[in-house]
Amino acid sequence: MLRPAVEMLGYELVGIEYFPAGKRHTLRIYIDEEGGITVDDCERVSRQASSLLDVEDPIKGQYTLEVSSPGLDRPLFTAEHFMRFSGSRVRLRTFAPINGRRNFQGILRGMLDGQVNLEVDGEQVLLPLEDVEKARIVPDL
Repeated sequence: MLRPAVEMLGYELVGIEYFPAGKRHTLRIYIDEEGGITVDDCERVSRQASSLLDVEDPIKGQYTLEVSSPGLDRPLFTAEHFMRFSGSRVRLRTFAPINGRRNFQGILRGMLDGQVNLEVDGEQVLLPLEDVEKARIVPDL
């Protein structure tokens, strides 16, 4: 529902996160564009998204809407993201343990047969994309 509105404004919708936490729910929208994102860009998307969310009302109750750039520790949501940022160091968490662990950190090697291809300590680890709860780039600082 939000993708067409964000893209109409000229931005890439990187992803959306929803954090239900007690009485303070948060809906976070990540946007990007070639030259980077400014506060004005976030404000423009926030106004558009807020209007659309008010009309469609997909989330019951109160929540805080945040619009943000992906930042240096960019979140990865889609297979395209995992391909585009191949070669980057990433930190990844799965919904359930895979081979006894949920947290992985290594070099992203893209996608292979619908699975995230990760090099961890010199060994290939394949993780089904649908099992990935959260993934972020680890910035080189």
